Amino acid sequence: MRNRAGSEPERSRDRMTSREPRYRSADHQMMSSSSWSDGDRAQEIFPGIYMSHGNANSYLVSGPGGDVVINTGYVLQGQAHRERYEEALGRSLAVAKIIFTQSHTDHVGGWQAFADPGAEMIAQANIHDVVGKRQALASYFGRRGQIWGPKLHAQLRLDDPARMAALRATPDPEPLTLVGDSLELQVGARRFEVFAVPGGETIDGLAVWMPAERVAFIGYLTGPMWKNLPNLTTIRGDPLRSAEQFVRDVDRVLALRPALLVTGEQAIQGEERIQTELGQIRDAVQFIRDETVKGMNQGKDLFTLMREIRVPEALGVGEGRGRTHWLVRAVWEMHTGWFRFDSTADLYWVPQRAVAGDLVELAGGPDVLSQRAAEHAAAERPLEALRLVELALAVDPAHRQALEAQREALLTLIDWSEGRSYDELRWLETQLDGVQAALGDHRQFAGYPRSPQSLQWPYQ
Repeated sequence: MRNRAGSEPERSRDRMTSREPRYRSADHQMMSSSSWSDGDRAQEIFPGIYMSHGNANSYLVSGPGGDVVINTGYVLQGQAHRERYEEALGRSLAVAKIIFTQSHTDHVGGWQAFADPGAEMIAQANIHDVVGKRQALASYFGRRGQIWGPKLHAQLRLDDPARMAALRATPDPEPLTLVGDSLELQVGARRFEVFAVPGGETIDGLAVWMPAERVAFIGYLTGPMWKNLPNLTTIRGDPLRSAEQFVRDVDRVLALRPALLVTGEQAIQGEERIQTELGQIRDAVQFIRDETVKGMNQGKDLFTLMREIRVPEALGVGEGRGRTHWLVRAVWEMHTGWFRFDSTADLYWVPQRAVAGDLVELAGGPDVLSQRAAEHAAAERPLEALRLVELALAVDPAHRQALEAQREALLTLIDWSEGRSYDELRWLETQLDGVQAALGDHRQFAGYPRSPQSLQWPYQ
């Protein structure tokens, strides 16, 4: 340790006090691509096909034989979606079919606004299993959802108790026509083919193909951000999805050679562009899967593969939601489960944190660990710093030097993120805000208010 112009820890502390994050989730593309504005109107994206922008878009295929609605938005937005369509058409809707590309509430919540007498609602056959698991864990996911909730809270105006009560009271859509693999529909002069894509954001995913028009609706098969890695699982908590199934589903769409590809957030035009860009997304996932399996067969451990595997830059696929190393872990655990042959103790019920106090005591106390954590953080070794900080704070949650080292490590990780992944930024910001509060500095870096702890957020 050097001692000129004050000790190294003192200079680090001064820097940590004034430093702010370089990137913010409030500036991320997700904030604009999946936002809600009361003033938006429906847009015609193809003759007779309309898009209504929202947290997840709703789409309308209009026709004299009946209207087909693909996704209905959140429960508190469904009626607004309908009014937008009717304004664009200059008539009342006559809804014949409602098709859900998945069961998340930003896709199905507004169904009652479109449930005209006789309207058939269509979903993938796994929907009851997916919804049942989500309902069984409502409190668990509600607590986790507070990390991603402030944006949704503001846009749905859930500070109004009546609106929150209406949201919680909304039933799931029933009755449903369930699609195992595929289903053909005829609505007036328009023909639709609906087929399962369980390798996407949810295992109850559906795609919709209009063969005459060569238009494919794929929902969140590739995730909510185009030309980015999909999430094979999210850090908020989701069942693992299969990389192999994802590749098969994308190949199924590519084989159709659509001229217009409609995702949950935008419409991609041009057969050549779709073949190229959708193919690159598929190739990126295939690469991660193949390199992970190859590394496993070579005897490499999970964390080595998470560190080493990188998608070729030539594919031009971003990490707006899922990170490459998260997909590596998802592939590993999808193939082998949770036990990695690392520790016999993992087979039992005593976690590593149970001996944190012993380790801190043997190391000489939280001061010693916090000092070393501060050195790691100052040298831009944030992950090493966090491992030590977690031990120190397990013994003394208010230890100032440990909290300061944690703050520095989190800020470095935000720098390293380069603002790419919205999910990563939100997690790091949430952790940073907690550290700030513990240090008595109540600046919040996320760009929107902290979630009220009492709210049970709707699942996204």
